[in-house]
Amino acid sequence: MLTEGNNMEQAMRKYFKYFFLIIGTLIMLYPILWLFGASFKSNTEIFKSIWFMPKSFDFTPYIEGWKTSSQYTFGTYFLNSFLIVIPKVLLTLISCILTAYGFARFNFPMKKVLFPVMIATLFLPGIVTRVPMYIFWKNVDLLDTYIPLIANSAFACDTFFVYMLVQFLRTIPGELDEAATIDGCNSFNILIKVLLPILKPTLITVALFQFMWTFTEFQGPLIYISSVEKYPVSIALRMAMDTTSVDFSWNKNIAMSIIGLIPSIIVYFSAQKHFIGGSTAGGIKG
Repeated sequence: MLTEGNNMEQAMRKYFKYFFLIIGTLIMLYPILWLFGASFKSNTEIFKSIWFMPKSFDFTPYIEGWKTSSQYTFGTYFLNSFLIVIPKVLLTLISCILTAYGFARFNFPMKKVLFPVMIATLFLPGIVTRVPMYIFWKNVDLLDTYIPLIANSAFACDTFFVYMLVQFLRTIPGELDEAATIDGCNSFNILIKVLLPILKPTLITVALFQFMWTFTEFQGPLIYISSVEKYPVSIALRMAMDTTSVDFSWNKNIAMSIIGLIPSIIVYFSAQKHFIGGSTAGGIKG
């Protein structure tokens, strides 16, 4: 009887735990559900009710919103976003892993000074560098191009990613490097053939973060890009929000916001397994 009572108590605790987890999940997801439902509603229905389900599903806001009020469709803006995101992600991975490898595996003059200085840049607000960087890109006549948005990633300026990779590299035993050296590998081969396969979950985590941050970035493109045909999705969405207009359709803008979320959602769920593994990567069996 005592055993049955304990089993019943454990079962009740389990049910209560899942019940509260489900309630918490619904609370967290409700804004997304409401956003999706609002994309099918009229202006009156959007502001009249907080319930996410629309009275009817009309895909006109998606069709009209995709066309936009300019001569370009949202397809152009999506392509522009990927022209920024893909090179930036690739350059971030290459530059950050090379920099982290240098700090984690090599001894060189001023290393103990340069690493803390690099970490200190994490506390430097990005707004501090906006004006000098804008003047620099203006002087080299590269405004209204994507280069100012991408170039920094080629020089490992994303300190957070460098620091994260350094910490994971330090958890990998140096004996692996020594064994690879005995087998005839040089430093570059050690990085490519030994360390990168181990760091795969961490590198995917870096790529995922950079993808989402860059795809949704607003301030950088707003400062450097002035041509409408070069706008990414983030600027195009803001451009479409002409709230001063009497007949402004919120459902069109919300519909495009939903579509703008799709790439990040797809990338996240595609890399979810590696992303979760990246948070605990670095341990080696044996």
